[in-house]
Amino acid sequence: MKQDRFLTGILLGIIVLVLFSLAVFFLRRNQQNYVDDSTPQGVVQNYIIALQKRDYEKAYTYLADLENKPTFEQFRQAFFSGGISPSNVGVEILRTETDQDLARVELNIIFSSGVPFESGGRYIENAQLIRQSGVWKIKQMPYQFWYYGWYQPTPKN
Repeated sequence: MKQDRFLTGILLGIIVLVLFSLAVFFLRRNQQNYVDDSTPQGVVQNYIIALQKRDYEKAYTYLADLENKPTFEQFRQAFFSGGISPSNVGVEILRTETDQDLARVELNIIFSSGVPFESGGRYIENAQLIRQSGVWKIKQMPYQFWYYGWYQPTPKN
C-alpha cells in the first residue's frame, strides 16, 4: 500500500513535469521578436521570424524588387500549398559577407528527421541579398524558405 502511494506520487510528478514542459513550449514558440533590419543578417532573421509567425505580408516586404518577382498572392500560396514548409527547421546565422550592394549570409540549417528517436541533421546554406534604394532585400534563400519558381521567367508559348 505504501509502495502504491509512492508510485502514484512519482507518476503524478512526471505528468506535472510533462504538462509544464508542453505549456512552456507552446507559450514561448511564437515569442521571437523582430530585430533591426538595416543589416543583411537582420533582414534574413526578420524574414524567417515573419514566416514562422505566418506574417506573410511582412515577409513579402523583404523580397528584392527584381524581374519576375512573385505577386503577394503567389508568395502566400507557396506556403499554403505546402510547396514551402519552414516550420520544422531551425536556423543559426553564422556570418555575413558584403561587397558594396551585394551580401551573402551563411546559415546553419538544422532540421529534424520527423521520426521518433532519430536525430535530424544540419548543413550550411547561403542567403543572397541585394541593396536596393539603401535597403537590403532578399534575392535568394535556402529552399525551406524559398520557392524555386520565384523570379523565374514566365515560359512563352
